[in-house]
Amino acid sequence: MKWFLLRRLGGAVFVLLALSVVVYAAFYVAPGDVAQIACGPRCSPAQVAQVSEQLHLGDPLYLQYAHFLQGLFAGHDYSTGTGVLHCQAPCLGLSYQSDQQVTELILAKLPATASLALGAFVLWMLLGVGTGLLSVWRRGRLTERVLTWITLAGMATPVFVIGLLLIIILVTALQILPFPDYVPLTEDPEQWAWNLLLPWISLALVSAAPYARMTRASMLETLAEDHVRTFRAYGVGERALVGRHALRGALAPVIALGALDIGSMFGGAVLTESLFGIPGVGRELVDAVKHVDLPVVVGLVLVTGFFVVLANAVADILQAMADRRVVLA
Repeated sequence: MKWFLLRRLGGAVFVLLALSVVVYAAFYVAPGDVAQIACGPRCSPAQVAQVSEQLHLGDPLYLQYAHFLQGLFAGHDYSTGTGVLHCQAPCLGLSYQSDQQVTELILAKLPATASLALGAFVLWMLLGVGTGLLSVWRRGRLTERVLTWITLAGMATPVFVIGLLLIIILVTALQILPFPDYVPLTEDPEQWAWNLLLPWISLALVSAAPYARMTRASMLETLAEDHVRTFRAYGVGERALVGRHALRGALAPVIALGALDIGSMFGGAVLTESLFGIPGVGRELVDAVKHVDLPVVVGLVLVTGFFVVLANAVADILQAMADRRVVLA
């Protein structure tokens, strides 16, 4: 396990470095005057030249990227005209719009996105895996066909459509739930959960469908294996067969898919946050793209990549714990 963790850590660092090269090239080396974008349309040529010097845009590409990495690992100093502003590592730069450190900006938005992602993740895993197991349990009957139609409808329906329908039905018509008004967990846990319930349900209804399909397919494949047929021949009941012997092996691909989804979700559920007005990373990304705020966009892409890599490393360990056939090689 120790060597596996070290290999995964080394692989994660390599992937993140490769991602940083691709992201830096895509946003800073692509055609366009980065200094003019950073300074704004009303800047004089002298001011644009000053910004270009601060961003080291006149240096060779490898030195520009080296300055970018230096900010990530050692921090960076920025001239404010009247003094020097030190951006602590990991420094992702300063926002072109607010002059705020991108790292601080992301950390301020991350709790809202984490609240949305983790709550929805629990709901869609319970709903998706439960639906998949029920369709296996009732295979060949009307229940299985109905559940198959429902999951297909869920996979084909965008989250904003389900969100709008839930707002119309649960908020406007029945007035069961309030329209979400994000409250931090540390201020009022009850209001935090109550106001996030509608976004959680919206995301869970859409995201649970692939898990239901994958759980059903994986369970049917596992139930057809030799060792399961041997248990059945020895008279092991169907419920014990599914719960004790088949479920752990069938969950391995579900865990891998869940890791990818939850890692990506930490990069911002853009549509859900925009629809329900949640002040998270997704809304910040929309605003950054709208105002061509390159440091914020780059920072959010790198943060998303970090969480995806981290989630996949954790998923590998969980897969090995759930299915002993998985070798930590």
